[in-house]
Amino acid sequence: MSNRQIGIWLYQNNGGDIIQNKIVKKLKEREIGATTGIDLGKAIVSNGNICCDTRGNCISNLNQQIDLLFSYNASESSPYQNYLYQALSKVMPLINNYEAFTLTEDKFQTSFLLKNSGIQTADYELCYKDDLKHIASTIEKWPQMVCKPTNGYGGAGLTRIDSKASLEMINLVLKQINLKNIYIEKYIDYDNTDYRVDIVDGKFVSCYGRRAKEGGWKTNIGCGGSIFLREPTDEIVQLALDATKITGLEIAGVDIIYDREKECYIVLEVNGVPAFATPEQEKLGLNFNDKKIDLIVNMMDRLTA
Repeated sequence: MSNRQIGIWLYQNNGGDIIQNKIVKKLKEREIGATTGIDLGKAIVSNGNICCDTRGNCISNLNQQIDLLFSYNASESSPYQNYLYQALSKVMPLINNYEAFTLTEDKFQTSFLLKNSGIQTADYELCYKDDLKHIASTIEKWPQMVCKPTNGYGGAGLTRIDSKASLEMINLVLKQINLKNIYIEKYIDYDNTDYRVDIVDGKFVSCYGRRAKEGGWKTNIGCGGSIFLREPTDEIVQLALDATKITGLEIAGVDIIYDREKECYIVLEVNGVPAFATPEQEKLGLNFNDKKIDLIVNMMDRLTA
């Protein structure tokens, strides 16, 4: 067995299993072992030992059997997993690191940091859910806005609000999506396309475009958006690199759009688990997976050396 061991929890759908096999193979070429299927959602903790194997059975000393955990499975994550993720971060390196991962899971915290670091983001307001007076003043200020959960991904929970809507109707909508805090962004005048820029270990990996479906405004693939090949400008790449560095992520997918009103590019979101290209997307010409894998394996090697 290798002296170094990487724990991996990576999504298996949409070609994730193929990506995992490539990572394991490249690690083996460097004489680094890999334990896959590390699902902390099935773990228990006993006297300082996190106990879990790839089938959910209890074994001892997971935190002593691996040297680094690569957790890359947003769709199957849970608060319990993230709680143990935090514990492991105290005793071993994680990709992504826990502090940056939790920051970028929260849209307000991310926008707050980026805005205060000189990065252009959407204009936003945050208030407590019962502060209807402030919500009403925001409606008067912005002709259109988007109410977002502070966490989540894939466009889930995004609600576009027109200023013509009544405060009572908006309050009803907010109650239905059950938010503790109200995070509202000014709706951006854009062409319904974005740039998704992948960054790994401080290096540019790829860029592609996403387009909202006809009549829609969300570019997220889960909301009906589609992918197309798109070359970034140097300005876009640098903006993505800067946003990634500020958040502290080792792996990031930065969503950038062009604000036609402000006449500038802005960072809409920074994602800590940007997907690899699926086999179908690779057929369309998205060919960045191997480069991304190489950079991730290089980072695993360096962090466990």
